[in-house]
Amino acid sequence: MLRTLSSRSNLLFRRVPTLICRYPNSTKTVQKQAFKYFSTEIAPHETIENEETHHAVVSTFDLFSIGIGPSSSHTVGPMRAAKLFLNDLIHHDLLDKVCTLKVNLYGSLAQTGVGHGTPSAILMGLEGETPENIATENVNSRVEQITNSKKLNLNSSKLISFDPKKDLVLNMHLVLEQHSNGMRFTVFDENGDVLATNEYFSIGGGFVVNEQTQVSHGQNVYYKDQGRDAIDATGNPVLLNTRVSQDSITAALPFSTARDLLELCNRKRLSVAEIVMLNELNWRNYDTIIKDALKIWDTMNDSIRRGCTAQDDAILPGNIKLKRRAPALYKNLFRGVYGLSIPMDHFNIKEMSLIENQIQTPTFVSNNPEERALGLLRRKMASPKNNYLSHLDYLSVYAIAVNEENAAGGRVVTAPTNGAAGIIPAVLKYYLEFYSNDPLKDALTFLFTASAIGMLFKRGASISAAEVGCQGEVGVACSMSAAAFAAVMGGTPDQVENAAEIGMEHNLGLTCDPVDGLVQIPCIERNALGAVKAVTAAQLALNGNGSHVVHLDQVIQTMKETGHDMMSKYKETSQGGLAVNVPLC
Repeated sequence: MLRTLSSRSNLLFRRVPTLICRYPNSTKTVQKQAFKYFSTEIAPHETIENEETHHAVVSTFDLFSIGIGPSSSHTVGPMRAAKLFLNDLIHHDLLDKVCTLKVNLYGSLAQTGVGHGTPSAILMGLEGETPENIATENVNSRVEQITNSKKLNLNSSKLISFDPKKDLVLNMHLVLEQHSNGMRFTVFDENGDVLATNEYFSIGGGFVVNEQTQVSHGQNVYYKDQGRDAIDATGNPVLLNTRVSQDSITAALPFSTARDLLELCNRKRLSVAEIVMLNELNWRNYDTIIKDALKIWDTMNDSIRRGCTAQDDAILPGNIKLKRRAPALYKNLFRGVYGLSIPMDHFNIKEMSLIENQIQTPTFVSNNPEERALGLLRRKMASPKNNYLSHLDYLSVYAIAVNEENAAGGRVVTAPTNGAAGIIPAVLKYYLEFYSNDPLKDALTFLFTASAIGMLFKRGASISAAEVGCQGEVGVACSMSAAAFAAVMGGTPDQVENAAEIGMEHNLGLTCDPVDGLVQIPCIERNALGAVKAVTAAQLALNGNGSHVVHLDQVIQTMKETGHDMMSKYKETSQGGLAVNVPLC
């Protein structure tokens, strides 16, 4: 079998996969150029860590990324994989030679792919779209046009014959070895000969790895960009991203476990959020970090707004014919708080856009980016506990609103996945509305603290329901939110770790059994409960001194083992649990 087209993004941690394809460069030439590229890319003061000691650190803006529903692993990841494959074809001058294309989906992508929107996402990716920029309202009409015309416009520049009913195959009973979310792309020339083929795996949260990236569990190899050229036509290194490749540098403050993270906090006298901020400064400048973080929150808040203000009688896509509940819950919520009408400026309360001027005019004076970053995040006192309204209703309606938007294919933030996208926005919005006195600092602290916990789960276990069940999605999001809420409430690093541990400990073993393969039942309500549990976990931790019996690292290891022991029918296959016990007729 011919293997090719490992994107330049495959050249990670000084590893170069074997490339077999009809293009001029030999494998040795590619390897030589790649090693040259990485040896020149790393700044003199940076030290490459031992490959046997992989840290957990990834960028917050890779863990939280803007995409579309209903699933990060089944929609966002496959769309990115299709785009990566396209970029490889373009790079090797093969796109114009393509006459036909075959797409094969395996494992969970095949079993629940239709309900999760995988075929549509792949078609859009093959036409050159990205999850961050695609116009979600046009997806259905475009897919219908492709199906009816049996034509696909590769990268919006090469029209080929393509019948989704024949050329996009769901292999329901086959699973590729590396991960249950597997897909294979193969292109042929006019004679029917294979031009190139490659396999990709969507490992949760929109992260994608290549078939030839065979590495030990937990190593930070993934693609979130749509590809980049490592070398130009003359053999010189090229960086298309403004951020230095995270895959080839060492984090400023690396950590692999929760114990490492706490030791760093204590030794450096930094909060969890400050550790993350200093790492981010390795890859982005100060202003970009702040603006990108505000964009993440703005997208989260907008998904809540759209979910809450949708039509009351709107029906979510799919055979369940599930009616949206967030609009009615939202109206009932504010009927009790504000009277009979909803305040028109509710979603402008403490909006990030109103405080962006703080970026340009900080309250502290320093030209050093690290001092500015730490000065921004430094917490002088615990937030006052002055909210006497029930948090249950707020958390529930906000979380449900986001996940109904996700189920409808709307734009959400993977936090850390789409299936669990409502928990972090719900808890953060609740805090900003009823507790915060400094929304800029609090929003950044919340997002950076949450991301640190997400990094630990991604490295130590998984954030893919197809791999470990829903404990890897709702469970991880609950843990991340619990830690973040404890942090903005003034918790110590030990209390933050305790909150994260409680948040996951009581989600261990949570199965993924979506009815009809849709991200609706039980996913939407499960987000509401996850948000409530996160706040409760944080409160329990804050009422203690940080000392506890079960450590977060132990819970992460237990989660990983539980996921491996879980039967496959409970891991996003719709072959067990509620998926078989809730009839649709």
